[in-house]
Amino acid sequence: MGAQLRVYKRRIKSVSATKKITRAMEMIAASRIIKAQRRVAASEPYAKELTRAVTAVAQGSDAKHPLLTEAEQPKRAAVLLITSDRGLAGGYNSNAIKAAEQLNNRLAAEGKEIVSYIVGSKGVAYYGFRNRPVKESFTGFTDNPTYADAKAVAAPLIEAVQAQSAEDGVDELHIVYTEFISMMTQTAVDARMLPLSFDEGEKALEAGGKGVMPLYDFEPSAEDVLDALLPRYVESRVYNALLQAAASKHAATRRAMKSATDNAEELIKSLTRLANAARQADITQEISEIVGGASALADANAGSDR
Repeated sequence: MGAQLRVYKRRIKSVSATKKITRAMEMIAASRIIKAQRRVAASEPYAKELTRAVTAVAQGSDAKHPLLTEAEQPKRAAVLLITSDRGLAGGYNSNAIKAAEQLNNRLAAEGKEIVSYIVGSKGVAYYGFRNRPVKESFTGFTDNPTYADAKAVAAPLIEAVQAQSAEDGVDELHIVYTEFISMMTQTAVDARMLPLSFDEGEKALEAGGKGVMPLYDFEPSAEDVLDALLPRYVESRVYNALLQAAASKHAATRRAMKSATDNAEELIKSLTRLANAARQADITQEISEIVGGASALADANAGSDR
């Protein structure tokens, strides 16, 4: 029984060390969530106002532009999938990838060719393992994205939208990311960035709390204004999605690490009970051996006296 007790003690020590690690990771993720939330809140007003401005331009002119005009027969669609560079985040990455798979299936069913753009090592590894073509991939900044990172991600997307040739260009631009709703709720969503839907403008208008769209005069033309707004619009949407995904990842990591810490505590309690039972069994066995030895010695002494 002594050997079994040593096994339990080793396991308790190992689980206790793991508990310290998961507790530390939980605290680190919790500290990062607050900063990520603030960055998301700071980016949303700019993105909403920019969407309002683009919608106002669209409603105030008859300009035909890739940002607004849907192709009669769209053939190619770009899909930007945002995952993380690291794991230990529960179902965060798998949920985002699942949402992207559903979007890809829906677009394929509509007869559209899919051009994939991936952010995050987990998404890159998923596509690489399945030998799926990826047009562009970006890694190394998902935990703390900057606007420069968003510009780097948006650049090839803008280039594809503005491309003249059918082989290099795309008719639609979609994005799949994890939306941060609360500390306990993060949802993988897909959204079409281009062509811009007027529903997006209406949502931005409602969010702005204003009843009517402003009227604009365009200098030199509406087309030139849209050309200038297109990169900013895509960059702001990508940046907001990266920030939402980062906040969601930190929240998922915190939740996963808290669950791991709680499980470690329960396992330590269970192993402690088993170790106590093993120790009690050892003590009982030792007492039995002592009593048995004393009885045998007493019997031997009684036999010699006769």
